[in-house]
Amino acid sequence: MSFGLTNAPAFFMYMMNSVFMNELDKFVVVFIDDILIYSKNEKEHEEHLRVVLTRLREHKLYAKFSKCAFWLKEVGFLGHIMSEKGVAVDPSKVKDPETVTEIRSFLGLAGYYRRFIKDFSKIAKPMTSLTKKNAKFVWGPKCEDGFRELKKLLTTAPVLAQPDVTKPFDVYCDASGQGLGCVLMQEGRVIAYASRQLRKHEANYPTHDLELAAVVHALKIWRHYLLGNTCHIYTDHKSLKYIFTQPELNMRQRRWLELIKDYDTEIHYHPGKANVVADALSRRAHCNVVEARPTKKSDLLGDG
Repeated sequence: MSFGLTNAPAFFMYMMNSVFMNELDKFVVVFIDDILIYSKNEKEHEEHLRVVLTRLREHKLYAKFSKCAFWLKEVGFLGHIMSEKGVAVDPSKVKDPETVTEIRSFLGLAGYYRRFIKDFSKIAKPMTSLTKKNAKFVWGPKCEDGFRELKKLLTTAPVLAQPDVTKPFDVYCDASGQGLGCVLMQEGRVIAYASRQLRKHEANYPTHDLELAAVVHALKIWRHYLLGNTCHIYTDHKSLKYIFTQPELNMRQRRWLELIKDYDTEIHYHPGKANVVADALSRRAHCNVVEARPTKKSDLLGDG
């Protein structure tokens, strides 16, 4: 295939997906000409390698040996480092911006990794404000502090567990006058973080609606994990436990309730003192640096 053709990457991707149709998402991931083979153990990996190489030979596709790496315990793929511990951020992808365009690029890159970062939206807020229409670009101390803090968190982000769709999920939610925060967990290990700032009209919501908005935000953003699977939602707002039996609901609450009913979920009360992670995501403006290590529920939640 000739280089430079507009549809060449899309066509090549289609061809690779066709070649590995039976192996995709079982033990093979393909992105253009990058082929990632993953296995649970060495014996299984040997068989997977044999299948992939045989499939390439059958279709007269040839891999350049100098571009291949075999039997790796840790591998970089699409901006992530994957190992037996889980998935982490690739530190080489985080570089200092020097121009306005590069700052916007940094925010785009950081946003790509936001599931790794607690309180992401609060830390990025000073820089996010610079990208608004007609905003005067002034790189002040708050922007510098936010950039440095975000870079530290990106380069030392915790390793996230890989989800198992055969097991139930736990979602911890919290809301404040500043934003919404959620944590997706499974068997005590963090799978992803999510947070966002409140929109202008949401600042007028009562506490009950804000807490419910956090639940809805979590269900929407992790729909691909939660829809069709059992999930337990934990909130520090006790009245949400009875949301399904409340006789009087406004239109917004009814709309959200219809969305929640699409999921196999149960809402549990979890005191704010114990729900520290989601609380931090919704309130705090800065976070301490955490080392890249498997994150367990016991590290994040108190007794409660």
